[in-house]
Amino acid sequence: MSQHVRRSPHMNVMVEAAEKAGRGLLRDFGEVENLQVSRKGPGDFVSNADLKAEKTVMAVLQKARPKFSFLMEESGETIGEDTANRWIVDPLDGTTNFLHGIPHWAVSIALEKDGEIIAGVIYDPIKDEMFTAEKGVGALMNNRRLRVSGRENLADALLAVGSEKDPAFAPEIVSLQGNCSGIRRNGSACLDLCYVAAGRFDAYWERGLNAWDVAAGALIAKEAGAHVSEIGGGKSFIHGRNSIIAANPRIYPPLAKHIASAAPQKARSAS
Repeated sequence: MSQHVRRSPHMNVMVEAAEKAGRGLLRDFGEVENLQVSRKGPGDFVSNADLKAEKTVMAVLQKARPKFSFLMEESGETIGEDTANRWIVDPLDGTTNFLHGIPHWAVSIALEKDGEIIAGVIYDPIKDEMFTAEKGVGALMNNRRLRVSGRENLADALLAVGSEKDPAFAPEIVSLQGNCSGIRRNGSACLDLCYVAAGRFDAYWERGLNAWDVAAGALIAKEAGAHVSEIGGGKSFIHGRNSIIAANPRIYPPLAKHIASAAPQKARSAS
């Protein structure tokens, strides 16, 4: 059931930026299907759509908070007068899906204060789903309170996983595929985290991510009750190319155990 929730001024700005960028991307996504049939394909067009979305987000955020700093996927880091507050932006998470005309991608914006993520917004324009969270306040989707799933057994859990290019991927899948309800690879880290928050997935794990891939989604998942950490239990899943695992608290221990047991023997003995 929907409920009216008062947003903070920061959140209002973030939602406005995500919606505006999302509208532009939605228009561009309509062109991708036409470009699929060309020999060159839609690659350059999508790169431009990505850059355009980033500029849109930056313009809205800068107008409202001109002194804040930025960390963005395309443009990198911009140091503002206010170095304590920083926007972390992925203007198009799920670029490969977008490129191939697959309707599963999103805009992700997080606000970091003194090294801690305090607010996150992820907008999926295709489904018109706006995921939001502020630290200590909880997580929402379109003003509806989010909560992780209540499933208790790994055998009943639906899992999401990241890149199959990671060499650890294959042994982990082998370890898990007969011990869960199913495994999905959907191609958008931020939406995977939101789906854990919404109880659609029971858990998600991935490696080799950047801050803009997970900053907003990790907060949304945590505020919905997920246990979020690095694979192996560490807490540095935001900065650097680190790993992440997010799961409902009952599914987290058996999932982490399977992932650990799938690691090569050499890596296990070194840890």
